[in-house]
Amino acid sequence: MAVSYNKLWKLLIDKKMKKIELMKAAGIGTTTLSKLGKDQNVSMEVLVKICKVLVCNIGDIIDYTPDQEITMQ
Repeated sequence: MAVSYNKLWKLLIDKKMKKIELMKAAGIGTTTLSKLGKDQNVSMEVLVKICKVLVCNIGDIIDYTPDQEITMQ
């Protein structure tokens, strides 16, 4: 499973907000911010906190791309 937070970074630019400001407002740590920067998985709780701060939906900050197609037998 691959995730991308490019939408999040674009949204921050649109809102003229720095990553460090988001981190403080959402109450997330530097490790979590680092994971977001590396497109690594974070908890749903973190995503909800970010959405509350940015007043958006999860789909506004994350994209999901499946690793491979699942075939039904």
